[in-house]
Amino acid sequence: MIKLENINFEKLAGIVPAIIIDASNNNVLMLGFMNREALERTMENQKVVFFSRTKNRLWLKGETSHNYLNVVSISADCDNDTLLIYAKPDGPTCHTGSYSCFAEVNENNVLFLDYLFKLVKQRKIEMPENSYTSKLFQRGSDRIIQKVGEEAVETVIAAKNKNKEEIIYETSDLLYHLLVMLADQDIEFSEIIFNLKKRHRE
Repeated sequence: MIKLENINFEKLAGIVPAIIIDASNNNVLMLGFMNREALERTMENQKVVFFSRTKNRLWLKGETSHNYLNVVSISADCDNDTLLIYAKPDGPTCHTGSYSCFAEVNENNVLFLDYLFKLVKQRKIEMPENSYTSKLFQRGSDRIIQKVGEEAVETVIAAKNKNKEEIIYETSDLLYHLLVMLADQDIEFSEIIFNLKKRHRE
């Protein structure tokens, strides 16, 4: 996370632009502005707070719609005068009711796998209570490997039965447990992607 004192608010008379990105798929959601207090509130509450130039006040994004932007990470550019905020939106971001202010489409992008893997690794470190992922890590490698095997068999059975709904459901379970296994074995998802790309070139 950035340090508040490093941000240069002087170039634009006390405000900086903040680009909001959907953390699950890298889509651009909106552009807003923050003054020092708005950024401070955002960092404290982990929900995006902007400074409204027209109303001359702070506004919590989602204060009326409840479509909050939940902060995942905040970074600054090389000049420390523009913010890049990755967030998880609770609903449509644009005031028109659209997913994004830039006509982006909210698709089940493959980048979600990268987001999910980062979340799995975070669970391994933080081990929050009441988390299924945490419980898997607590039970150890053998249990995780067993779950991968079970989900693989169930995926094969679903495919054999040509049941589309079951195939989607079981494949989702299999992919999730594979990610847990990779995290448990300290293997990065990017290593798998790199190997696939290498094979593709060959």
